[in-house]
Amino acid sequence: MRIGIVGAGAVGSFFGALLQQGGHQVSFLTRGKHLEAMQRQGLNIKREDESFTIHSTFTNDPEQLANSELILFCVKSNDTEHMANKLLPILQENAFVMTMQNGVDNEEILKKIFGVERILSCATYVQAVIEKPGIVKQQGRVALVIGELDQSVSQQCADIVACFHQASIDAKHTGDIVGKKWRKFLWNITFNPLSAISTATVGDLLDDKPLRETAESICKEAMEVAINAGVSIDPARTMETIFKNAERARVHQTSMLQDRLSGKQMEVESMCGYVVRKANELDIAVPTVQASYSILTFMNKQQSLDGGRLVTK
Repeated sequence: MRIGIVGAGAVGSFFGALLQQGGHQVSFLTRGKHLEAMQRQGLNIKREDESFTIHSTFTNDPEQLANSELILFCVKSNDTEHMANKLLPILQENAFVMTMQNGVDNEEILKKIFGVERILSCATYVQAVIEKPGIVKQQGRVALVIGELDQSVSQQCADIVACFHQASIDAKHTGDIVGKKWRKFLWNITFNPLSAISTATVGDLLDDKPLRETAESICKEAMEVAINAGVSIDPARTMETIFKNAERARVHQTSMLQDRLSGKQMEVESMCGYVVRKANELDIAVPTVQASYSILTFMNKQQSLDGGRLVTK
């Protein structure tokens, strides 16, 4: 299968490399020092039990992905609409676009641009970081849950899941991808904002009593929003699962914390902002999420990216 990775950071690079190893033709769209390093020496993947390097098409030109049958859409949520509009006139009309992004609002943006029948969504469970440009390190659990937004393309989605199996990737097809994404989103909002504010790892958040209580408050508020928005979850069981899964990610720096440390804009609007706006629509109080949103929005305003260095204005 011809696959394009749009936004080949840690996650996109990792899965793209596995897919190429599995026999698929993969092109990587990225930029900056990561792109330069891959063009010079290939993409190196380091796992707990192996290390391998692939050589492929590494580019900053979207036109080079024009013949893709499947796009893995991995850009930061802040860039979703801009990148989707750039791709629309380039891609074949029958190409699928699969979002592997955090949040639960990217699907709404993508289906308005490409049409609902072309959009697939993926709940992505992976711990991966760019150790240095051209080198991605992955550890721990790897799993994907993939589903279509329009049931008319259910078989095509199942066929794509089979392509991931071919590459020895643990992937499952679901008919309830919106519910699955919300459950993953609840994990993310529980730990991402607080870790970015405090610069704490997931393990630090679990072990520090005040921080853990704050994380639990965020989780409860977000679950109330989800339930009132029509998502079917059991609050007690969901809370237990979220914190149990966190125990397996103790050393993990969340994606939002990674962005803060590297001076990048954090996905504040797609994470906290979305919950705050949805809570306002539903007339639900979310004081802890609101506080996190205010703090992180201010942080985003204060930092800009200058040659990879964090600069405060």
